[in-house]
Amino acid sequence: MGCSSNNATPPAPAIAPGSSGIDPAGVARGLTIDARIPALVPGFDAPFFQAGLAGYSDAAMRLVARSLGCPYCVTEALLDRTLLAGGRGFAKADLGELHDNVPGGADDHPLAGQIMGSDPDEMAAAARKMIDRNADADGTGPGTARLDKPDARSFAAIDVNLACPVKKIKAKARGGHWLRDPDGAIDILRAVRDAVPANVPVTVKLRRGSDDSREAEYNFYRIFDAAYELGCAWATVHGRTVEQKYVGPSRWDFLRDLVRARPDRVIFGSGDVWGVDDIFRMIAYTGVHAVSVARGCIGDPWIFQQARAMIAGAPPAEPTLAEQRAVLEEHYALSVAVNGERRASHLMRKFGVRFAQRHPDAEAVRRRFIAVASIEDWRAVLDEFYSAPIASIAG
Repeated sequence: MGCSSNNATPPAPAIAPGSSGIDPAGVARGLTIDARIPALVPGFDAPFFQAGLAGYSDAAMRLVARSLGCPYCVTEALLDRTLLAGGRGFAKADLGELHDNVPGGADDHPLAGQIMGSDPDEMAAAARKMIDRNADADGTGPGTARLDKPDARSFAAIDVNLACPVKKIKAKARGGHWLRDPDGAIDILRAVRDAVPANVPVTVKLRRGSDDSREAEYNFYRIFDAAYELGCAWATVHGRTVEQKYVGPSRWDFLRDLVRARPDRVIFGSGDVWGVDDIFRMIAYTGVHAVSVARGCIGDPWIFQQARAMIAGAPPAEPTLAEQRAVLEEHYALSVAVNGERRASHLMRKFGVRFAQRHPDAEAVRRRFIAVASIEDWRAVLDEFYSAPIASIAG
């Protein structure tokens, strides 16, 4: 999910039709990732990853997820014009002054930079700017992207967002609205792929169509097939339409049929992954090569740790209150480092609401997190509702 409603609350988990008889533990045990994926993106070593989430997936959230086993992350969708103007959109994906604890440090790789926009030339220029920063940072010069030694400003891949159901800008398409204009979508993919060095993977995020019409499905397949013909490494396909936004079920049967129709292509799946079992249900039911975890990992970074445990043949353990506290402390500290205390205190309220859902006294914890305005407030919630302090979040 390249962009999401900041206040989106997940529905009650629903098992996709036909997948109810699947044994997630049996599917997970010994599961390995398709060798083509780590060959293109070293370090992407497990069949799941954290999606880009508007308003959520900054460096702090990504680093917490990685510390718990997430092998690959995508930035939130960054507008091409914002990137070209050097505005906040790029700053949120490039925080090199925080050294090894934020993007570009060893702990935040591999990282895909996701871009979205309305003009092929601007999208190409934005993608090139992101990749040229990789080269400039290590002294190799423009045109050469060093992916073997990631630094504070490097992106392992460029992901083109043709999925987000955002509004058009002055009647110009962007995100998922390009699914109604396959020629325009293909022009964007061609421009970006041509602009980026051949050794940097270009990927694409799609929804299954603009709506449920036959024309929409035809347009989807035109764009999907063209992406691979142009040299894109993989497509991540969300099982909802643009018209649906985030309402109603994600059609895993569409993903299953797509994989069957294009068996030689690397395809990732997205939609209705609310818990660790859903990762393996989706893989078993659809045949996708990896699963994008989006809203399901907000407040639940342990989903990645649990997935790795299941692959190793162990049961997926729920985090203790002490383990929850450790993550809550780490996340807040990282958010302060990335965003400053005032902004972090505001941003972390929405994370706190989601973290609270697994606490035995969920409603009381939720109310307290909503009122957080400082490090002291955050610490007070932890002292009252979680275990004894583990580390100082003041640093």
